[in-house]
Parts: sequence; structure tokens; C-alpha cells
Amino acid sequence: MVHLNRLSPNDPIRRTLVAAIAAAGVGLNTNLAQSQSFPTRPIKIVIGFPAGGPLDLHARLLADRLGQILGQTVLIDYKAGAGGTVGAQEVMRANPDGHTIMLANTGVMVINPAVYGKLPYATLRDFVPIARTAMQPLALLVNPSVPVQTLPEFLAYLKARPGKVNYGSAGNGGISHLVPEMFKTATGTFMVHIPYRGSAPAFADLMAGQVQFMAESIPQAAMYHKQGRVRALAVTSRERNPALPDVPTAMESGIKDFEVVGFYGFLAPIATPREVVQRLSEAFKQVLNTPEIRDKMIAQGANPAFLGFDDFHRFIAQETPRWAQAVQRSGAKID
Repeated sequence: MVHLNRLSPNDPIRRTLVAAIAAAGVGLNTNLAQSQSFPTRPIKIVIGFPAGGPLDLHARLLADRLGQILGQTVLIDYKAGAGGTVGAQEVMRANPDGHTIMLANTGVMVINPAVYGKLPYATLRDFVPIARTAMQPLALLVNPSVPVQTLPEFLAYLKARPGKVNYGSAGNGGISHLVPEMFKTATGTFMVHIPYRGSAPAFADLMAGQVQFMAESIPQAAMYHKQGRVRALAVTSRERNPALPDVPTAMESGIKDFEVVGFYGFLAPIATPREVVQRLSEAFKQVLNTPEIRDKMIAQGANPAFLGFDDFHRFIAQETPRWAQAVQRSGAKID
């Protein structure tokens, strides 16, 4: 051990150690100052899917109130591709100062690592969780031209036409890909997968009849079901959803133990200072405690479900192996 007080003031070792300690102190003070003044410019929320999808709907619901709480404009940036991977890479490489964060879904956070053989990120290695904001059941949908009114009727329709029915998804590896694969396994049916670059174009083709089936988050599904542009046959939660009160659950419709609920949350680059993460997490907590926001979220079909950064970290760690098992059972895999 080297003792500074035993070294001459002109000793080169002493000068080197003093300089290193001073530099470290400056770095700590700089980080503390940045954390205390955060945010100093607009916050950018990156979404790994095109505009118009369910993540976009969720971000827009929260953005204005978040901006009011933080005192800065909140921008939404769309970086679509590879099941949300393009957007994840964008945030992973961003300056870790809290001004660029990611809104991710179940697919990006815990399904992609199990589906993709070569993924350029690991969720808890490359990102720090900020807040979970919603739990998100899905609806099983068909184009209205498909001559069925119930899920049992759709199963009979599928079994009479093996391989002749297509389903769309937001991209390989996401929950809208995995849920139909789980559905096929649970029911012994077969459909052809058509992946898209995001939920919005997939949903547009479902409404146009280019694909016949889709599993989609309830906020988007409920709106178009009520307009008659798609038909909801079942929801994937254990209980019926307030946004689709007349639509039965998949379990009610005869598919035993078929319960699949996704989640949404915000993450930042891994080196983001803890004080900044805490500031963002508290801001999202305030957003979700706003009665108007909660009421709108519930009306859309999502369940407000805040978790702070430490609890959200634990939640992702617990969910990852559970979804990996689901992926393995479904047989979904992308090299």
C-alpha cells in the first residue's frame, strides 16, 4: 500500500495518484451535477416499430403528462425493424444520460432473446429498467370475411383447411408471432405465418383481408372490433377485458389454461446514472397515478401496472425464463 503522506510533494508517484484522485472526484461531481439538473433538453422515446401500432398508442397516452412532470418536451422516434431489435440497438448505443430511452414490449425484452439465435443485445446486460407501465392482454382476431363468430367455430374452420389460413404478426419473435404459435400448439391446428415490419402494417392487411388471423393488443383490437373492421373471437387474459366485455376469454371458449399477458416498460442504456433512472421512474409513477391517464388506459384495454426500476429489473429476470420455455414449446426459432 502506498501512503501519500510518506511521499515527497515532487515524487512522480504522488503526483500521479493525486491527479487520478482529482479526476475521479471531478467525474463523480460531474455525474452528480448532471443527475441533479436532469433533464436539460427534450426526452426522446424510441420505439422499435412503425407509428400507428399499440406501442405508439401507449407512448402517446403517457408522453404529454411525462413532459409536464419533467419540464421538457417528450419526442417519439420510430426505429422499426427485426422485431424491435433496430430500435433496441439505437438506444443501447445512445449517450447514457437519460435523454434517450426505449419503450419496449414483451417481445423486445424477453421473447427476442429466446427466439433469435444471434441477438445484438441482452436486455439486463445492455439496458437498465426504468419502469413497467402496463400489463397487456391480447385479442384473437379474424377478418370479418372469415365465416365464423366464435373461437370454436374458427377452430373447426382451421381444421378443415390446414395450411390455407394465414396470420400476420408485427415481426419475427414478437408476442404477436409467439401467441399464434402457442395457439397452434394448444389446438393442434396449422396456419402460415406472415411477418411484417410492425403491428400497424400487419393490422392494415388483416383489415384488408390479406391475412385472416392476428393476435393483437387489446387497445388497437377493441377500437377496430367496435367499428366492425375486425372480429374479436377471444381475449388471452384469465378474465374478460373491460374494453371488450362481450368477448369471451380463450379459456371460456374451450382452450384449457390458455392465458397470455404481455407487458410494456421503459429502459435506458446500461450506464445511465442511477439518480437519473430514479428521476425518470418517479416521473412515470406520477404519470400512472394521474386518474385521467389510468382511466384512458383501462378504457383502451391495458392494465396500469407500475413497477419501479428495481422491481422492474426483478420482474424481467423472472419473466425471461418463463417466456423462454414458451418459445421452446412453440418451436419458434430464428437463426
